[in-house]
Amino acid sequence: MKVLVVFDHPRRDSFCGGVLDRFTAGLAAAGHAAEIADLRAENFDPRLPVADEPDWNDGSKVYSAAVLKEQERIARNDALAFIFPIWWWSFPATTKGWIDRVWNNGWAYGDRKLPHSKALLIGTASGDEEGYLKRGYDAAMQTQLVTGIMHYCGIPEARLEFFYDVMQSAERRTTLLAQAEELGRGF
Repeated sequence: MKVLVVFDHPRRDSFCGGVLDRFTAGLAAAGHAAEIADLRAENFDPRLPVADEPDWNDGSKVYSAAVLKEQERIARNDALAFIFPIWWWSFPATTKGWIDRVWNNGWAYGDRKLPHSKALLIGTASGDEEGYLKRGYDAAMQTQLVTGIMHYCGIPEARLEFFYDVMQSAERRTTLLAQAEELGRGF
């Protein structure tokens, strides 16, 4: 299976970068091919210009060359994965802007939906699971990201994995990195 792995962190050498490395190692060990979309390193512009604004009256609108390039990259892969730090209980702005700009009407929703059957979202959090559960952040993110984006765009098998307590200790990070590799192997 070919998997587009969307990575969004300002520092490639961050813990998120380590998660990316271990997840893609797991994918490779399972015989999958990973294509990495490092949105920050590629300088993807997340701002939505008029040319890429959804046209609700024209489901066949042709979007900008930058968007068409991203849509081609998505289309040549069988599944999607996202690796990101959780900021304000969501994706970072670059990932959200990439979805806003690229997953457009008539291509990812509306008359046509994404053909992918599977997506995995791995969010790293400095907070603990108890705090997320107590305040409902986990459920809110599940609704927003999995139901509101992935399912809405036609991806039936989508799930969000939380990597809690990433700042707790080196041992905790080691455990989470091993978990990232297992998620890749099991993909």
